[in-house]
Amino acid sequence: MGVLLLALPLGLLVGGLLGLVGAGGSIIAAPALVYALGLSPAEAIPSSLIVVGLAALVGVLPRIRQGVDWSTATIVALAGIPAAWLGAAVNRMLDPNLLMLVFAALMVIAGIRMIPKRGQAAVVSPERRNLRTHVPRALLVGALVGFLTGLLGIGGGFIIVPALTLVLGLGIGVAVGTSLVIIVINSAAGLAAYASTLALDWPLVLTFAGAAIAGSLVAARFATRLSERKVKATFAGIVLVVAAGVSVASVYALVTG
Repeated sequence: MGVLLLALPLGLLVGGLLGLVGAGGSIIAAPALVYALGLSPAEAIPSSLIVVGLAALVGVLPRIRQGVDWSTATIVALAGIPAAWLGAAVNRMLDPNLLMLVFAALMVIAGIRMIPKRGQAAVVSPERRNLRTHVPRALLVGALVGFLTGLLGIGGGFIIVPALTLVLGLGIGVAVGTSLVIIVINSAAGLAAYASTLALDWPLVLTFAGAAIAGSLVAARFATRLSERKVKATFAGIVLVVAAGVSVASVYALVTG
């Protein structure tokens, strides 16, 4: 019962991050399931995909009016599906604590890149895109995110949002909504890759997911009132703080294990 009660605030935090910045749910979900709720990494990865996928599905609904780049979401997501299966296969061959350390390193890179800076590239509208460069870039982003989804049990938002803004030129508001759509598809694909070995603590997963859904709905409605600069700064700060915590825990586990 104590574990289920702890899952409630953690689920609210995961959903809140997804609803607010279109990312970060997995960054909290996977470490929380391992370090706070006592699951093994093998159990935490598919559990995280269920929680984050459901929260993203609900969180995208209030953002549809604000904008979702459906064509980019489709390209990125389709490229990510086969890559997610490859990532899941590689996951089974690597040390779980080493994976968490890699996870932390990627978070640091993404967080630093998303810190608001003056003179960043302007937003590129769909009408002004060069499809010869946009489509290959979207495919590359999709393959990378899909692989990480399968490898680390993440929805990929902490990489998708920077990629959509910095590589594909989307505004942060549209990037957040588009990211949530991609996370839903990637999470489903990643979960399918683990279907043959799925053995979950369903009461814990459903409690966590229910809280995450509630948090996502509330945060998504609040986020539409924030400026793009504030959303980026919030995203970067959350990622860097969590990366520090995961790094310490992973290094400790590697040294003492």
